[in-house]
Amino acid sequence: MLFYDSNHIQMIPVNILEKYNPSIKTYYKDEIIFNEEDIPKFYYQLKTGKVKMFNLTEEGKEFTQGFFEKNTSFGEPPLLGTFDYPASAMCLTECEVYVLKKKVFLKLLKEHPDIHLKFTKILCNRMLYKAKIMKELSIHPPEHRILTLLHHLKETSKTEGLYEVQLTRQQISDLTGLRVETVIRAVKHLEKTKKLILKQRKVYI
Repeated sequence: MLFYDSNHIQMIPVNILEKYNPSIKTYYKDEIIFNEEDIPKFYYQLKTGKVKMFNLTEEGKEFTQGFFEKNTSFGEPPLLGTFDYPASAMCLTECEVYVLKKKVFLKLLKEHPDIHLKFTKILCNRMLYKAKIMKELSIHPPEHRILTLLHHLKETSKTEGLYEVQLTRQQISDLTGLRVETVIRAVKHLEKTKKLILKQRKVYI
């Protein structure tokens, strides 16, 4: 995965969003919301549930681009950049999603520059994270990749002191392109070298 939204920042406050009459659609676990190369027509914001964005290689291998949870939005860049979706979005749980037509979403941004600015800041942060992780995937060993991911999550959460990582070993695997077995070994090694702390199987940094 190249992005994990750990802050659960509400992208558009519901009281504002509802003024623009979004529909609320229910999706079921494993249901696809949109596919890679689809034309973007809607803004999506999670009311409940969890979504992942991913690509499939020509060999059928899945590469996770991001996880998104309650109150967060996903798939916005194509709405602003007028290009097709670069990844697919699938529900990991049953989800309720606010759905707003593209032209109405753009109208909302024009009428609320503070929200527009928040989008700009968060999208820039996602771009920075992707640049960091792509570098890690190309040249660094597993331990370094994992630490880069965990330090980024801690920085974006603005946590002072010990930070509890809200990711499973499988999710760390998805986010770094590593095998789960490799993640497990690397996490144990990082504990031994005092780069992180393990408490009841939970990871802290």
